[in-house]
Amino acid sequence: MISKNSELRTQRGSAGQAFLGFIMMCSGFYLLLQSIIVSNSFFLGVGLFQFGGGMSVTGGMILVPLIFGIGMIFYNTSNMIGWLLAIGSLAALIIGVIVNTHFTLRTMSLFEVLCIFTLAIGGLGLFLRGIAESRKVPQ
Repeated sequence: MISKNSELRTQRGSAGQAFLGFIMMCSGFYLLLQSIIVSNSFFLGVGLFQFGGGMSVTGGMILVPLIFGIGMIFYNTSNMIGWLLAIGSLAALIIGVIVNTHFTLRTMSLFEVLCIFTLAIGGLGLFLRGIAESRKVPQ
C-alpha cells in the first residue's frame, strides 16, 4: 500500500515538474528571443556575394538578369532560358538577403543573462525530467 501511494505521488510530481519546467523554459526562451536584435545590411548597391579577386556582385547586378528573364517569360512562356534566369536571379536575391542578416544580443547585465539562461535551460531540464519520470511504468 505504501508503494502505491509513493508511485502516485511520483506520477503527480512528474506532471507538476513537467508543467513547471515547460513554463520556465517558455519564459526563458521568450526573454532570450526578445533580447536578440535582427538587422540587415542588404541594399542594391552593397555587395551581396564576394569573390576572390575583390569582385562583388551587387543586388542591382542580380536584378538585370531577373528583368531579362521576366521579359523572356512574358514573350514566350516555354522559353527555358527565361525561366532559368528568373528563378536563378530570384533565388540569388533571397539568398543574398538571408546571408546579409545579422543577429546581435542587446546589452544586458550579467544578472539578466544568468536569469534568462537559468529559466531556459533549467526549465528544459526540469521539463525533460518530468517527462522521463512520467514514462516510467509502475510495476
